[in-house]
Amino acid sequence: MANDLFNSFMTGPDEKGRFGQFGGRFVSETLMPLILELEEQYEKAKTDDSFWSEMHDLWTHYVGRPSPLYFAERLTDHLGGAKIYLKRDELNHTGAHKINNVLGQIILARRMGKTRIIAETGAGQHGVATATVCAKFGLKCVVYMGAHDVERQAPNVFRM
Repeated sequence: MANDLFNSFMTGPDEKGRFGQFGGRFVSETLMPLILELEEQYEKAKTDDSFWSEMHDLWTHYVGRPSPLYFAERLTDHLGGAKIYLKRDELNHTGAHKINNVLGQIILARRMGKTRIIAETGAGQHGVATATVCAKFGLKCVVYMGAHDVERQAPNVFRM
């Protein structure tokens, strides 16, 4: 029984969109038409060569991917075992990995004819990435962030 549940998480949702006996979508019914539209457009986009062509072009020429790997020679020597490499995602445009996913979300939103993007952020990196990509494509952007986070993460708020 436990293995069946674990395997359901590994293989994705069943035909009803559920992970195991109870898992699934827990969204307000008023949002379901939007969720279903998003799902439909995502299913189309993920097999569309033009979508992936645009993604790869932007990852390469806008984000700066692939992120370089840095051989941590002194750490490798200190630990005395496997060679240790650090993936340098902080060198991506906006300084984190967040832009990789946001870029796909915004391209999908544009394909759907959306003109305004709403996001939330905690430490601010997701908000920075969202605001940056929206600015690139001329989309309106609203980022929600908690008051304490706004105070603690003032540099990211400024960048947004």
